[in-house]
Amino acid sequence: MKPTQQGDVAHELDAWHMARALELAAHGRGAVEPNPMVGCVVARGAEIIGEGHHRRYGGPHAEVEALNACGERAAGATLYVTLEPCCHFGKTPPCTQAVIAAGIKRVVAAMADPFPQVAGKGVAELRAAGIDVTIGLHEAAARALNAPYLKLLGSGRPWVIAKWAMTLDGKLATAARDSRWITNEASRTVVHELRGRVDAIIVAAGTARADDPLLTARPAGLRTALRVVIDDRASLSLQSCLVQTVKDAPVLVAAAADTPAENVAALRTAGCEVLLLPGGDRGERLSQLLDEFGRRRLTNVLVEGGAALLGTCFDGGHVDEVHAFIAPKIAGGEAAPSPVGGRGFEPMAAAQKLVETEWRILDGDAYLRGRVSHDDASRL
Repeated sequence: MKPTQQGDVAHELDAWHMARALELAAHGRGAVEPNPMVGCVVARGAEIIGEGHHRRYGGPHAEVEALNACGERAAGATLYVTLEPCCHFGKTPPCTQAVIAAGIKRVVAAMADPFPQVAGKGVAELRAAGIDVTIGLHEAAARALNAPYLKLLGSGRPWVIAKWAMTLDGKLATAARDSRWITNEASRTVVHELRGRVDAIIVAAGTARADDPLLTARPAGLRTALRVVIDDRASLSLQSCLVQTVKDAPVLVAAAADTPAENVAALRTAGCEVLLLPGGDRGERLSQLLDEFGRRRLTNVLVEGGAALLGTCFDGGHVDEVHAFIAPKIAGGEAAPSPVGGRGFEPMAAAQKLVETEWRILDGDAYLRGRVSHDDASRL
């Protein structure tokens, strides 16, 4: 076999093992945040001798899981990992030390870890120990997988997911504001799965009043989301489902700084958190809320409406991902609300575009999932 052919085979083998590591990493979605999802494969040629992934926040990292599965066979093998191995003491000891101690000969990492305590230091430590390190294989896929983690590190804000259900003619409800139920049970099951892996679920005060939602995942998911109401006057009813179930899942009411003190006191007495935001308009207050969520290290937040709130999110460039559920129904009515309000875009050429789109049919409903195309590609 010619050297170039040998090189091609070796590269294809590396790519195959890294694809498996990425597949493993995705199993941690919803369980590891605010940490990144990481997968690892240890191999000798085509033979996989150990694999693992980061299963839960605070638990063993992917490299340790994979090395534990190998035992003594790890010596001289190649380790494939979707993110640069950590080199600091956090919730767990440094993975670099475990890799060195196991006698790994070569490390292939999909991407460097921008976390300040790692950021190239892990690679340097491995190379100093005589390990051959390659960075960048399937990097685009690795960055897409951990886009929420990268956004939180880079911008200090969480990944924002916009979700709505609508009729085929683009209505959130009828003209009489009746919206139960637009979509079918299969679609609602997917929504509950989504709720079960995010850190917060946000609705506007009008939606909270009209729908009186629980905003919980049923059945319970991997995470219990903070339930958030954007309510300038802190007027959420004490008899609402949200307040009545505050002991089961936390509720935060985001209000304007000049909110009546008696409203704030009543909600706090009922067990809700009330966050007073000083911004001069709703757009500013939403930005401040996202900054606060970043400080709390919330990684994924889900915005469920209504139209004005979703419009503010899109107008501000905050939305990163969209999940839209479309029922084969016609509601009609000029007064019936559509999913996204706000200023919008004047020329169609400027309309917000989705990329990496995926369509599914759920018992007749159409389900579209896609990421928002931002001009600033560094967000991914």
